[in-house]
Amino acid sequence: MKNTPLTEKHILLGAKMAEFAGFNMPIQYSGIMDEHFCVRKSVGMFDVSHMGEFILKGDKAEALIQKVVSNDVSKLEKGQAMYAYFPNEKGGIVDDLLVYKLDDGNFMLVVNAGNIQKDWDWINKHNVDGVEMHNISENTALLAIQGPKAVEALQSLTNVDLSNIKYYTFERGAFSGVENVIISATGYTGAGGFELYFNKDHASAVWDAILSSGAKCDIKPVGLGCRDTLRLEMGFCLYGNDINDETSPLEAGLGWVTKFSKDFIAKDILLKQKELGLEQKLVGFEMIDRGIARHDYIICDENGNEIGKVTSGTQSPSLEKAIGLGYVKTAFSKIDAFIYIKVREKMLKAKVVKTPFYKAN
Repeated sequence: MKNTPLTEKHILLGAKMAEFAGFNMPIQYSGIMDEHFCVRKSVGMFDVSHMGEFILKGDKAEALIQKVVSNDVSKLEKGQAMYAYFPNEKGGIVDDLLVYKLDDGNFMLVVNAGNIQKDWDWINKHNVDGVEMHNISENTALLAIQGPKAVEALQSLTNVDLSNIKYYTFERGAFSGVENVIISATGYTGAGGFELYFNKDHASAVWDAILSSGAKCDIKPVGLGCRDTLRLEMGFCLYGNDINDETSPLEAGLGWVTKFSKDFIAKDILLKQKELGLEQKLVGFEMIDRGIARHDYIICDENGNEIGKVTSGTQSPSLEKAIGLGYVKTAFSKIDAFIYIKVREKMLKAKVVKTPFYKAN
C-alpha cells in the first residue's frame, strides 16, 4: 500500500486504517457518527493527499482539455474551478474530476486516486499537439477542511480573506508560512469549507498548525468513513460505485456538465442517447421498510421484476433514515415512485426522492 505524507500522523492519532485506492488511509478516528456531525455542525479535516493532480501547460492546453472533458473549460476565468468528467469512446466515464484554471494556458486537473495512471494515459493518448504535462500527484499534499466553521478555524493562518472566496473559486497565497498554497472553496461534503493544495514536504507542519488554529472551533481529524456518509447525503457520485467505464453520464444525471456546444470525445454517442431518451436513470431513494440498501442489491417493482441496481447506500446520520442511490428503468424514476430493494430474499419498500437528501438550514 502507498502512504500519504500524513500516514504516520493518522496512526499516532489512533485512526482505524484501511486500504483505499491502493493507499493506507484513515477510515475513522472517534467514530463515523461523531466525525460526520463534527463536519456538519463545526469543522473537520480530511487528509485526501491520495488524490491525483496533473498540470497541463501551453498554448494548446485548453484545446486538449476541451477535447477530453465534458464541460466547457473555455468558460473558466483565472481563479475558477469546474466539475467535469472524461467520457470514453463508448460514452462511458473514464473518471470524474475538477479542472482549475491557474492562468491562461495553465490548468490543474484533480482526479480520483484509483484512476491516476488510467487518467494520465487517457489524456496522453489524446495529446497529439505536444501539450506540456506534469503529474505532480506524488509531491502534492491535499487537505480538505470542511464545515460551517472552516473560515473561523483557518483565517489566522493566512492573509487571504477566506470569506471572500466564493464556491468553486480559489486563491493562491501564503498559508501557515508556506508559499503558493491553492486555497479552493470546493469539497465533497456539502458542508462548505476549503481544499488546500501544497508541497508534501510541508504536510506535517500544516496539519499541526490547522489542528492548533482550529482548536477554538473543536476541529477534529476525520476519515473516509464519514466522507462517504456526507457525500451520499448530498447525492454526490462516487467513482467505482455510482459511475464507471460502463455507465452513461446522462443516465447518471451528469447532463449539467455535458456541454454539447463544443466538440469532445463521444459527443455524438451522448447526443444520440439524449435524443432517443434514456433507458435508465440514477435516482435517490429513502427506505420505508427497515433495512439498508447496499451496493449491487437488486431493485424491483412491486411484482418482484428486476428494474435496476443499488450503487450506494447507508444510514444517514443527519436524517436518521436509510438512503441510497441506484439506477432504475426510466419509468420508475419519478419522484415519490415506490421501488423495492431485495435484501436477503426480502423485498423492502423504498421511495424515490429528490437529491440532495440533506439540506442545511
